[in-house]
Amino acid sequence: MFSSVYKNKKVLITGHTGFKGSWLSVWLNNLGADVYGLALDPNCTPSIYEECNLKRHLKEDLRVDVTCKEDVASEIIKIQPDFIFHLAAQALVKDSYKDPIKTMLVNSIGTANLLNAIREVEKLVTVILITSDKCYDNVEWLWGYKENDRLGGKDPYSASKAMTEIAISSFVHSYFPENGNVRIGIGRAGNVIGGGDWSADRIIPDCVKAWSEGRTVDIRSPKATRPWQHVLEPLSGYLHLASVLSKSKLYHGEAFNFGPPSNSNFSVEQLIEKMAIFWDKVTWNDTSSNSGHVHEAGLLSLNCEKAQTLLNWQPVMNFDETIQMTSSWYENFYGANSSCMHKTTSRQIQDYVNLATERSLDWSN
Repeated sequence: MFSSVYKNKKVLITGHTGFKGSWLSVWLNNLGADVYGLALDPNCTPSIYEECNLKRHLKEDLRVDVTCKEDVASEIIKIQPDFIFHLAAQALVKDSYKDPIKTMLVNSIGTANLLNAIREVEKLVTVILITSDKCYDNVEWLWGYKENDRLGGKDPYSASKAMTEIAISSFVHSYFPENGNVRIGIGRAGNVIGGGDWSADRIIPDCVKAWSEGRTVDIRSPKATRPWQHVLEPLSGYLHLASVLSKSKLYHGEAFNFGPPSNSNFSVEQLIEKMAIFWDKVTWNDTSSNSGHVHEAGLLSLNCEKAQTLLNWQPVMNFDETIQMTSSWYENFYGANSSCMHKTTSRQIQDYVNLATERSLDWSN
């Protein structure tokens, strides 16, 4: 699955030191791609990038700030990649409240810098730009947002993602015609979970850190509902979208939602209850009544019919399988197998691919 598309191809991943970027780096490396990483140092300790010793598996491991236009352009022109997956971003809602200008610079101007640099690439290049489900103007209705729904943002992080989408649209229409050498796709996904995420103020990292130390975790929004999915689900969507675009200009410039089935929305409280099956001494406090919490949406889901219909993409795992795979990764890390996390990550990718094959999902187009 995907090996015929990416083997021996130059693939640039921005944000490869982050959670999603590290998983994607391992997957593409396993597919035989020459993986180039462009990012800042990991922003947390521990980090999946370090625990998987990714540096030794990359063709080049570059430290570049995407807000520096000249440095981004220099590296992209040198690499002349076949594929680019742009994941570099400020991804934390709480941090966006602390420093909204930095968040908007990294997410919108950083993406604009990348797009501007791609204008100098002389070969066919397929570019997947990762934004977020937060780019939608969320009015917390019950049904999932479609790709043509209104963009917006009531908080700095959401606004930065809507700004990013506007910048992408501008570049597509101004510089990247359908008959050109640049093909662009946009991936929107929501709350991803999986092993190796230690980012601050996220539910799974907060829980496993506390429980591994025998502490009680504080939960600020236990009733909030999210479309939880394993990190491999949207990554499979990004890989599939890039594969399709590399062979056809049909969906150039279009956005696609990648999320779980509509009946897979669960509350934070339900997520913790399911995690408790795999952990000893699970304790937590409901701190939702505390003052000082920043605004967070209580309900947000995506309609993924476009990806399912046009790309023939489908999510693979149900909620129970997602929690089990996530828990298993952390159990290995906090247990006796902590020195083999690259093997654990690779094995889970293969388990995911095997599961997709068993369920007759065909992403070979």
